Amino acid sequence: MPSIGVFDSGVGGLSVLAALRAELPHERFVYFADTAYAPYGERGDAYVIERSRKVTEQLVAEHGIKALVVACNTATTAAIHLLRAEHPALPIVGLEPALKPAVATSRTGHISVMATRGTLASAKYAALRESFAGSANVRAVPCDGLVKAIEGLDTAAIAALCERYMAEAGPFGDAPGQVDTVVLGCTHYPLVKNELQRHAPPTLRFIDTSAPVAQQTRRVLASLGRLADGGDGGLVLQGSGDLAMLEAAATHWLREPRQQSAATPAASAV
Repeated sequence: MPSIGVFDSGVGGLSVLAALRAELPHERFVYFADTAYAPYGERGDAYVIERSRKVTEQLVAEHGIKALVVACNTATTAAIHLLRAEHPALPIVGLEPALKPAVATSRTGHISVMATRGTLASAKYAALRESFAGSANVRAVPCDGLVKAIEGLDTAAIAALCERYMAEAGPFGDAPGQVDTVVLGCTHYPLVKNELQRHAPPTLRFIDTSAPVAQQTRRVLASLGRLADGGDGGLVLQGSGDLAMLEAAATHWLREPRQQSAATPAASAV
């Protein structure tokens, strides 16, 4: 049974993978973490485009994937248009910071977007933000170092950085001028949502794109007649870095026994 490919610069895309597996329990997935070349969010577009192309080519060549989910905001903004042009027969689903639902649900009209510097500096994000000009006050919060801390399971650094960036994202509340909605604009950040919530009032809304991306993937596959019609699915873990670290991260963040993931040897640098 053909697999659905999912890739990110590291373990952040596991938040999207979890939503995909919940939405599509009969599908097989191959998750590629490009950890040897991470983080994407603090690199230039040319670098991210090169890596996105090579990872996609490897997933197509080795696994004959029937669809691809670019589970990385930075890779989506920099490369998805090129990937679609180069693989016209392959359905490709990407993601972007969830400004639209944030604007729709915010009561105060004040929203903070926590994302990597690469995402926030991209032309695609600028266009997205401009499309909501006048509808809401949107504050960008570049979260340098948070991806690296999450990748390394560095709990002390995660705690300190979450506190720092939540302070920059506030003040929070439901009064005029206060932020009542935070967009998690990097797939890594939902993995530490509990830590972020420690620095927020209970009324603060966090929005990410994992569930909508999973739902869109289902719609795309259904429209093409490519949905799996049964079976227990499965998961292959691959990457350009240390496979043992990826397995440990998957066990930690997906909250499941490691043996439920069928891991392959770490891919050589591509």
